[in-house]
Amino acid sequence: MGAVSGTSAPRVVLYGRTGCHLCDDARALVERVCGEVGATWAEVDVDVPGPDGRLPADELGELVPVVDVDGVRRGYWRIDEARLRRALAAAGGRP
Repeated sequence: MGAVSGTSAPRVVLYGRTGCHLCDDARALVERVCGEVGATWAEVDVDVPGPDGRLPADELGELVPVVDVDGVRRGYWRIDEARLRRALAAAGGRP
């Protein structure tokens, strides 16, 4: 999981699952881009129930990997680096 500072929510959330090669590619991309721009990120395993007991896989189905930036869905399946960078820049580097 990426670095998350204090109690603030991470800017980027990567939803994926174990054994997914596209998720592995997305993780490497998100980790690199967030590291370069100083954005926090976290990863959620869609096959592990959340605090509410629900599986994220119920909502996301076969879309994984999925990337949200500042709570907005920005990509799924194959994550586009340029789109991720634009989304991070558009919000002006929210802390």
